[in-house]
Amino acid sequence: KLDNVFTYAALRESEDTRQSIASDMYARAYGAYVELMSLISYVQPELLSLSIQELELLMNQEILKKYRFVLEKMVREKAHTLSEKEENILASLQEVLGASSQISSKLMDADMSFDSILDQEGNRHELNATNYILYQTSQDRVLRENAFRSFYKSYKQFNHTLAQTYSTCVSAATKEAKLRHFDSSLKASLYSDAIPQTVYDQLIETIHEYMPVMYRYVALRKKILGVDELHYYDLYTPLSDLEMKYDLQQAKEMVIEAVKPMGNDYQDIVRQAFKDRWMDAYPNDGKHSGAFSSGTRTSNPFILTNFTGTLDAVSTIAHEMGHSMHTYFTSHHQEQPYANYSLFIAEVASTVNENLLIEQLLEKETDPKKRLHLLNQYLEGFKGTIYRQTMFAEFEKEVHAHREQGQSLTTEYLNGLYEKLVKEYFGDGLVMDPEVQYEWSRIPHFYRPFYVYVYATGYSSAVAISEKLRLGSQQDKDNYRRFLSVGSSVYPLEALKIGGVDLTSREPIRLALEKFKQIVEEAEKIVDKL
Repeated sequence: KLDNVFTYAALRESEDTRQSIASDMYARAYGAYVELMSLISYVQPELLSLSIQELELLMNQEILKKYRFVLEKMVREKAHTLSEKEENILASLQEVLGASSQISSKLMDADMSFDSILDQEGNRHELNATNYILYQTSQDRVLRENAFRSFYKSYKQFNHTLAQTYSTCVSAATKEAKLRHFDSSLKASLYSDAIPQTVYDQLIETIHEYMPVMYRYVALRKKILGVDELHYYDLYTPLSDLEMKYDLQQAKEMVIEAVKPMGNDYQDIVRQAFKDRWMDAYPNDGKHSGAFSSGTRTSNPFILTNFTGTLDAVSTIAHEMGHSMHTYFTSHHQEQPYANYSLFIAEVASTVNENLLIEQLLEKETDPKKRLHLLNQYLEGFKGTIYRQTMFAEFEKEVHAHREQGQSLTTEYLNGLYEKLVKEYFGDGLVMDPEVQYEWSRIPHFYRPFYVYVYATGYSSAVAISEKLRLGSQQDKDNYRRFLSVGSSVYPLEALKIGGVDLTSREPIRLALEKFKQIVEEAEKIVDKL
């Protein structure tokens, strides 16, 4: 019941973050959630006060049969569970400990404003968090640069405030990890999903092996754009000057066609989702920026996006529909205890949909310029989801370790570390504009510690799965449907194995990066011929 109340309030608040009524509803729902967590915080420590033999007897009782995996996971966490009194105190403090995320979100979405900007013709444009990315993909380099300078001028203005809110978030995570007897906040975040730290570390190490491929991509961008220097505001503009625009109906039809390999029944659910208006599609003043999928076990999923008519905007709908379908299948196949899925696998289904969309479009396209436009979308997925998110993951790892060593997270440290990583990941071919150092402060996922790496592992898994869906057997498709349906009834690494991917090895990451290399090579060949 509370899940429905909380989700409703959060969705209403996302429609317009300036609405005081919706904000009040969200605050009350959040407060009720914290109160409930406090009221039931005695359950786990009381259960874990029992012996292993007593717990085994409980787990074998018919009335508790469906909770067996929940109880098994609880037993596994016994060494990191505090006393009933301590758990109650921690639960009651969650609203305070999570306040830094709410403060930064309000600052960025509701209070922060940006100077208007000029394009190369001298026309003035308003700038906000939603259209910033749109301007960064513009062919008008003057507009891109002015948007970049104006955007980060505001972030520089609030640099110290955002450094303090983020430092508070990191301190909360590291202190709670220490209280729960973990060596680090990273290990604490991975523990509940039984993810070995080697999976996190191997991701970063393998990406570093393939840095030269990213440097080739940066060089390719510079060549295509015909610029003497490649700046950060040149990283998102399409590699072709085609203006491929789509209306919302076209976008829906493209997504329905893309998921055809999943089967007719899957397509029918997607059609029903569009027909029944699960999606809030268009930008609006005060609306939550970006995109997400939400919902509860007893509701249909809901999608928020800010559709702008670009190929990227179509891809975003495909992405969020992947999340929604994952939620839909899990909710329809699992009882309440398992009717969700781990963050570790949360980005797999969404990225599978994105890849299927691009592959479907590439299969039909023979025009070199249009293929280059599509390949750019594919390349951006790898750059933004594998390389960039791994860079974020390395940033988080360094920041939390720095704090755990007793060091302060000053603005100078955070800015300097981020700038250093950008240099490492994009190479000498990219000019380091001073504004780049402030980008870390606009990444909301940093307030959910050690979440961003799952985008990279998820994308790598999705590359393997999408290839099997397109080219593999019916068994591969059946395995993927099972993956969508298992929810949290097994650990996430096991869920991925059901889907045909083993992330305990480096192989899925390497296969994904080899695919990236192939796409770069095709783009290079097209450019040489044009």
